[in-house]
Parts: sequence; C-alpha cells; structure tokens
Amino acid sequence: MKLLHVIVALNADGAERMLQRLIESHIEDPRFRHVVCSLTTTGKVGEELAARGIDVHSLGMKSPLGFPRALWRLVKLIREVRPDIIQTWMYHADFLGGLAGRIAAHKRIVWGVRTTDVKSGGSRVTVLLRKICAWLSYYVPQTIVCAAEASRRAHVSVGYDASRMMVVPNGFDVARLCATPEQRSAIREQCGFDERTVVVGILGRFHPVKDHQNFVRAAGMLAARHPDVRFMLVGRDLDASNRELADWIAQTGFASRFVLLGERRDVPACLSAMDVFCLSSRTEGFPNVVGEAMAMALPCIVTDVGDAAMLVANTGVVVEKENSDALAAGLARVVDMKPDERIRLGQMAKARIHAEFTMMRARERFEDIYLRLVEEK
Repeated sequence: MKLLHVIVALNADGAERMLQRLIESHIEDPRFRHVVCSLTTTGKVGEELAARGIDVHSLGMKSPLGFPRALWRLVKLIREVRPDIIQTWMYHADFLGGLAGRIAAHKRIVWGVRTTDVKSGGSRVTVLLRKICAWLSYYVPQTIVCAAEASRRAHVSVGYDASRMMVVPNGFDVARLCATPEQRSAIREQCGFDERTVVVGILGRFHPVKDHQNFVRAAGMLAARHPDVRFMLVGRDLDASNRELADWIAQTGFASRFVLLGERRDVPACLSAMDVFCLSSRTEGFPNVVGEAMAMALPCIVTDVGDAAMLVANTGVVVEKENSDALAAGLARVVDMKPDERIRLGQMAKARIHAEFTMMRARERFEDIYLRLVEEK
C-alpha cells in the first residue's frame, strides 16, 4: 500500500514528528510505502526521513501567491506516485492536498486537524482556510483524523462534518525516549546545576501560542520563594539572541536562575536533566511534548488546553491557562514535594504513556483507517 503524505513543512514540530514516527514505524513493514511532500521546504524532519530512504519532495511555496504553482506540481506528483491513499496534515495541506487529489481523480483522502483554538487562533489566511475546509469536509475527505478529542469537538463546532471525524491520539516511540545518568549529569553540569537543584523545564519553539511569557512570570514568582529552583528553556529561538524573551526574564529579577539552551537534537537528554516539566500554552491540540516528558518519568504541570488534562490525568497538575499565579501555584505544589514523591509521580506518568500512548497503538489505529479505505469500493 502506497501513501502520499502532504504537510505544510517538515520542521521539528509536533505534527512533523508524529508523521516521522508513523513512517519510521513502517520501515521494516513491506505492506506500507510512504512518500512525503512538504508544501514549503524539506526541513530537518525531511532530511532525516530522506536519510532513511523515504522519498521526500518539497514544493517550495513561500506565500499564498505560490498556490497555483504548488497546486499544479502536487497534482503532477499525485499522478506520478499513484498513491492508494493521500493523507494530509493541517489546514493548508488539507485544502491544497484535497483539491489536488480531486483534480487528479483521487478519492481516498484523509485529512488531519490538530489545533483546538478555532475561535481566535491563526492568521487571516488560516481562519479563511478553516472556513473553506469546514465546507469542503462534507465532500473531499473520506476520513478526518483529529489528534485530540478537544480538536474534534472544536472543529465540529465550526461546521466540520462530524460523521467523518475520528480521534487518533499521538503515539510515542518510548524506546527512544530515554537517557543515561551520565547524560543527565553532563547537561546539568553544563548548566551549572548541582544535584540539590530542582530544575523546572519547558520545551518547545518560541511562539505566542506557547505563552512563554506566562512561564517566565510564574517562574519569577516561584524563584522568589524557592532559592534552589532553576529554570531550563529548550527550543527554537529560546536563546540569548531573543531580546523579547530576555526582557521578560530580566523583569523577574532572577535572570541568573534561567538557562536558555535553544534548539537541541538531544531532547531526551535535556528532559532527563529536568526534575519537573511545564506546559504553559494558551492553546494546544494533543501536546506531544507533554507525552514525551511523561515517558521520561517527569511530573508535569500543564495549562488546561487541548487534551493536556486528559493526557496527564492523575499523574500531574492542571491549571487555568493564561494565569501566571495559578501556574506558579501548580509548579510550587510539585516543587514542594519530597524528591521521592516527585519521582513516584513521574513513574506514574511514564506508566500511563507506556499503557495508552505508544507509537504501536497509534500505528494500529492508522492502519485500521488505511485498510478500511482500501477495502471500501
């Protein structure tokens, strides 16, 4: 079975990493062959997939003005690849991939939606595309896969065809989510932490939806009361060159307590260097980064966005979004625990991921969709 995946970009973000994990889970399975098409550039994930022998294409679209050329090139690619199924990831790819599929006389199309903030999130182009996709959802895709139950509810509320929607939670490659004690010690030493330091970490690109300002404010409140706590920020643009972030940190009065590591390839090692993980987002679908932290046995404090509360369940703390006081209080609840209590909470989190959210479980759910569509006439 040949699948053509169409996605906006192939950077190291949540949807892209989920696509990568899905494809790599089939590397040794001769039943499935995956081809990937990025509407923009190849990106880090595209390079990694290509290195493993996956056929990766990029259309080089830089703005909406490039839509006609990208559409024509995608139609041509579909006719060349002749996939059994076209699977698209997020609005721009849903629209362009769905339209190209129909022009190429292809009917087995699977859309993918992830966001939950459908009332206020996104640019004007994204909002317009969402409205168009809501109308097209009754005609173009055979199935619409939602990464979170919260995403499904949100899109039904803005007009998507509920009968075509189903939820496939992200799956995690738990075998890769591990690190050695030596890796933990090396990063902590690099950051100037000793074993008595309680490290609160956050991981993800610098973007308004991630609400890093909320995290920094809460961290400042926590720092005032807990002299042994330090804060580690990992992700794209979370580095010393980010003046806006630096200003927020300076305003806390505890700038020396923050360590900015920027984008890293050794994510499991960075997570292992933390003692507590925080998600401060103002919107999410299914927060991959929380699942990764849980798989690394970290107790998590999350804002109540998307499926974050469902994911952590009784293994972490859930607080109101965009409320720094609440986030600081949630962090304090876990920081104030005895070390063995934090470890026990983290082990509960790890057990939950291994029981419910492995890549194997997600792969099986996608395979059920693929086989059903191929068998249907």
